[in-house]
Amino acid sequence: MLTNSFQHIPGIGAVTEEQLWASGLLNWQQIRPENTLKISPKRFETIAAYTRESFEHLKNKNPVYFADLLPANEHWRLFNEFRESTAYIDIETTGIRLYGFEITTIALYDGKNIRYYIQGQNLEAFIEDIQNYNVIVTYNGKTFDVPFIEGQFGIQLNHAHIDLRYVLKSLGYSGGLKRCEKALGLNRGDLEGVDGYFAVFLWHDYQQNKNEKALETLLAYNIEDVVNLETLMVKAYNMKIKDTPFNGIHELPLPKMPEIPFKPDLQTIDRIKTTMIGS
Repeated sequence: MLTNSFQHIPGIGAVTEEQLWASGLLNWQQIRPENTLKISPKRFETIAAYTRESFEHLKNKNPVYFADLLPANEHWRLFNEFRESTAYIDIETTGIRLYGFEITTIALYDGKNIRYYIQGQNLEAFIEDIQNYNVIVTYNGKTFDVPFIEGQFGIQLNHAHIDLRYVLKSLGYSGGLKRCEKALGLNRGDLEGVDGYFAVFLWHDYQQNKNEKALETLLAYNIEDVVNLETLMVKAYNMKIKDTPFNGIHELPLPKMPEIPFKPDLQTIDRIKTTMIGS
């Protein structure tokens, strides 16, 4: 879909792009030295110049070029061309504010491999591992996960960033990640009702009571987030395609769910729920 896109070119928004498609200009390959389309010479030269640049950045596997130029709700267009270098990431913390709290766990999934990082064990390994990817996919990561990571580690994540919060909102799905999952047919099973606030209690139980089951439940929850991000990404991509002339051409199959290496402990979940109600 990226090579069918023109919204990364200055002066071309959604309406103009649709007009270009309707005029017969459906992809970058159709930009030739002779302007055989009904486009003004000035606009044609602008499109031609950015198309030449676009081919180079795609060849050099540089998604940041496109992410910097596309609107946030159109970043989904990067996905298929850069899927092999995409990481789905999510963090859990000791609290929900950016300052005064710390990251407890990070989950990373790349469509094949699951990685997880734990405070006090291997959290810093995330810094090196994330450099193996060119694109990150999050939900609300632009305002939460990424600033938190950058602040705690003193680094900058200069990746192209597809924040599904904006993509899904443009499709009519809003609220938190769990609400979007439910609306799109994802079921969390034993983790139903566990959220980011609950995750704080799981970490506290692990730290204070040395309850390894609490840590395993936290990791199961954290990893479920990133595994589901891939499914949501594909669903959003396919729904977006339906609003273009390329419906039926670019749709992607839903990914297979990997086996998560941790299982939630129902006794721990029930005990913490009881504690939360009591408090």
